[in-house]
Parts: sequence; structure tokens; C-alpha cells
Amino acid sequence: MFDDENDEIDPKELPIYKKGVEIFEVVDQICQLIDDDDQYLCHIKGIMLEDAMLLTVKVAGAEGGQLYDIRMECAAIIRKAARELMVQNHSLEMFGFEHVEYFQIIRDLLEEYRLLFIDWVAGFEKWDYIIDRWGLFNPPSIGPFDHDPDDDVPFNGFDEN
Repeated sequence: MFDDENDEIDPKELPIYKKGVEIFEVVDQICQLIDDDDQYLCHIKGIMLEDAMLLTVKVAGAEGGQLYDIRMECAAIIRKAARELMVQNHSLEMFGFEHVEYFQIIRDLLEEYRLLFIDWVAGFEKWDYIIDRWGLFNPPSIGPFDHDPDDDVPFNGFDEN
């Protein structure tokens, strides 16, 4: 699970990442049932595949980012993608996709993913952060107008005197 060289977690070994891969594979299999001649269903297919890809891509991004605000931003994107993927069966059904019953498999997998997501986000280091001046992804009790203690660190740049 850890990379020997720098003791970082390999995102591909995380349960949430593995579940995201599983979801993508199922979404891809269902999307293969969509007729390529139907422009509406093909558009939905593209959205579904993109949402399913984000479930792993953003986990990897969050694990590489380390900072709380970056990790929370990735988590918010994952949540949005998962929620949109959860309701895509309505779009498929509306445009005449014949196999909407298979979509329950995706919903069940997304529920498993959601539970892994909760644990994953709970493990974010809240005190490894840069203040998010937009105010969305700060740790608890940190606000967008708070003083940044890093501003107090003297820095002379390249001054050699």
C-alpha cells in the first residue's frame, strides 16, 4: 500500500480507488449496450463514462495533493460525479435505453463507494492546509479571512546581505 521510496500511499491500493475501478468497468459494460447511432444516448454515455472515471482520477489527485483544501476539492468533485451517475438511469430511460434494469447494479456499487468515501474523507489531515480564501474547503474553525501564520515567517528571498 505504501511506496517504499517515499512512504506515500499508492492510491491504486485504496479500497475506494478499487471500488471506483469496479464502478467504471460496470458503467463501461452497460454503455457498450448503447446504440452508437443514437446521438442522445451517446451523449449520456459520454457523461456517464466521465463521471465514472472521476471516481478514481480524483482519489489519485487527492492522495497526491496532501493539502486539506485540495483533498476536499477533489472529494467534492467525486461526490458530484457519483450523485450524477446515480441518477443517469432516468436520462437513459427517458431516451429509450432498453436495459435500465442493469442500472441498479451501479446504484448498489455507488452505495458501497459512498461508505468507503465517508471513511476516506474522515482520514484527511485537517491541519495540513493552506487557507482557502474562497472559504469552501477550510478545515473546521478556519475561515477565509483568518490570519495565515506563514505570513509571519521572515523571508528575505534572494537577498544575500
